[in-house]
Amino acid sequence: MQFTTEHRQIDDTVTRFVEQELNPHVAEWEAAEEFPSHEVFKKLGNLGLLGLKYPEEYGGAGLDFSYSMVMAEALGACHCGGVPMAIGVQTDMATPALARFGSDELRREFLAPTIAGDYVACLGVSEPGGGSDVAAIKTTARKDGGDYVINGSKMWITNGLKADWCCLLANTSEGPAHKNKSLIVVPMDAPGITKQKIKKIGMMSSDTALLFFDNVRVPQRHLIGQEGLGFTFQMLQFQEERLWGAASTLRSMDRLIDLTIDYTRERKAFGKSLLDNQAIHFRLAELRTEVEALRALTYRAVEQYVAGKDVTRLASMAKLKCGRLSREVADSCLQFWGGMGFTWDNPISQAYRDSRLVSIGGGADEVMLGIICKLEGTLPGKAA
Repeated sequence: MQFTTEHRQIDDTVTRFVEQELNPHVAEWEAAEEFPSHEVFKKLGNLGLLGLKYPEEYGGAGLDFSYSMVMAEALGACHCGGVPMAIGVQTDMATPALARFGSDELRREFLAPTIAGDYVACLGVSEPGGGSDVAAIKTTARKDGGDYVINGSKMWITNGLKADWCCLLANTSEGPAHKNKSLIVVPMDAPGITKQKIKKIGMMSSDTALLFFDNVRVPQRHLIGQEGLGFTFQMLQFQEERLWGAASTLRSMDRLIDLTIDYTRERKAFGKSLLDNQAIHFRLAELRTEVEALRALTYRAVEQYVAGKDVTRLASMAKLKCGRLSREVADSCLQFWGGMGFTWDNPISQAYRDSRLVSIGGGADEVMLGIICKLEGTLPGKAA
């Protein structure tokens, strides 16, 4: 991966933004279980950070996904996981399909203000009856005149309480499960939408909602691309979501290891610092090595993705590894902090709570394993 001066400038800008605009408020936002997303996103939009890979004609920077990866990694300097996750939904999860397949009219109406930070976006895929099994969604969008009439519900929707629009996956026909779905832009102020806050064990500062759609009407021109290709489009969006997710964990894990080195060096027990115990400094060295291995995997996957190659296998591996390693790093570091690690306001316990989601959201570990096995030719009944 060859980093340019522009890559480094973006890294510096995002890191500085995190230190000045996010970290001073993290404790307050975590306690409130929300953050001022419109205010934060507008500041990011003013810096040109919400559309790095999107066309300049809609306010983007016209760069490639490697710059999104750099931004995701830099957001790992944030002292919580919720705010970076909400930003990632805006930049790399709810918007890729619209930017790539949406009509010019639809992109000017929704993508441009999202890149500017005037709109907050959310992604509506998971449902109460199914998360990782995307083909099993039940939400429908039937045609009536010039509109789609949407009925159903969506769950675990990051930014769902405050979003201005939703990239919604719905069944638009009775055909096969992989060919009957479409992505539709749904304004979140449309009549018939109700929202319910979900209380979580981590990612507190990110608002998460259960959404209900009761005869919600949107114009058929809000269809993204072609009808019936929604499943395919969403699988493409997942590629970027999973690569973004892997990159976003790297600096966060490095920070936890750094904090634990500092703490265990100062903390004395049985006449010497905790860090002098071989069990501790060997374990921290092992964890650092694992983070660097994940970084190499992630960089390789992104490099190939930018080159136009199919990275389904590598992206799934990176997503699997980042979820498991995030938990492993947080758990191991918490152990070395002892009782202090078990207190609510400790940075390690914060990461311990937040990191648990990484193995669930964006495709659970088991789904990633299934994808990898299918591509390896080792899944029963599936050829490579």
